[in-house]
Amino acid sequence: MSTADLHQSGRQHWLDAETDDFEAFKQSVSRTTRQADWPLAQRVDQNALIYSGDQVRAAANNQRDRRALQSEWIEVLANGPGVLVITAAFNNPAVLERANTLFSDIIEQQRIDATGGGDHFAKPGANDRIWNAFEKHCLADPQGFCDYYDNPAIALASDAWLGRGYQITAQVNRVNPGGSAQRAHRDYHLGFMSAAQMSEFPAHIHRLSPVLTLQGAIAHCDMPLETGPTLYLPYSQNYEFGYLAYQREEYQQYFNEHRSQLALKTGDAVFFNPALMHAAGTNKTTDQFRLANLLQVSSAFGRAMETVNRSRMLATIYPQLQLASQQGQKPRLNRLIAAAAEGYPFPANLDNVPPGDSIAPLTQADHVAACVAEGMELGQFTDLLARLDGDRLA
Repeated sequence: MSTADLHQSGRQHWLDAETDDFEAFKQSVSRTTRQADWPLAQRVDQNALIYSGDQVRAAANNQRDRRALQSEWIEVLANGPGVLVITAAFNNPAVLERANTLFSDIIEQQRIDATGGGDHFAKPGANDRIWNAFEKHCLADPQGFCDYYDNPAIALASDAWLGRGYQITAQVNRVNPGGSAQRAHRDYHLGFMSAAQMSEFPAHIHRLSPVLTLQGAIAHCDMPLETGPTLYLPYSQNYEFGYLAYQREEYQQYFNEHRSQLALKTGDAVFFNPALMHAAGTNKTTDQFRLANLLQVSSAFGRAMETVNRSRMLATIYPQLQLASQQGQKPRLNRLIAAAAEGYPFPANLDNVPPGDSIAPLTQADHVAACVAEGMELGQFTDLLARLDGDRLA
């Protein structure tokens, strides 16, 4: 296809929040989930699909049944409602009770030490967050960790959406009595950027981002509606302008008026497309703590072929960066920083660099540009790089 053919195809290669179509958005989410279209689901609840943990465990041991269930889940996440619930995904209460004891101990120690960071999207103090609960769980209780993640529901859902080689991370979230609802949002990767940053990525990256990650949550307690379980807007993952538009008030208002909210039982699991608009609800109770283990499972493909010591490179070329700045060669400076520095803030150790006023920490590239702009000396710059590298380690 020639460049002229591409222009004539009507395909939009760069998205702009000002050219979105709110009416098209409303039409795309105004769908009804029919049980007949999803033969392996137990039932439909507020447009979301409900599956049985017993069914999942049985399918895990049969290749044909496993692939049939995973195929249906792929369609649910990609083109269907975008969210599915597995009831009793954990059928051994002792596994969750053991994890709850550990998580509570970690939270209490964080409070004593005045450590632990805020949420990406919730107001400070509304909840307690254990960053990198996945590794902390493993190191503190290896047997309990193995019993926990030896779970067919997690494995089948992750493998269905991402294929082999997926990587699990997890953050425990405890929403305390009175904890306010989040604003509706989309998730990692593009969902952690401002609209201006998102608009710098071509349209095909907006379509690619959702298939690089699977979002999940394990209920570690019963979650009746008054405790504020997560709100979802089924089918919203399919709206192409969704990352750019979700922060606008008309989309937020529509979400608040049409969202679904599913009560969960201890051991239930939810998996959803990261591009689905969603938000934690308000915990309206005075005495119930809503505890969930939030899973973020990543594709094996989100990595480069080679390891690169970018800090060593940056220390080496820093005099050249300074020279470009001094000579007013801003395009050259920008290109060199883009080539040599890490331009994405994750993965990060969020205990060391917790979300503050922004959703994500500064990137290495942000720090380099600031150092050059303020005229930082090379020795100070290399010290900063070393500190930043140390902050990234778990």
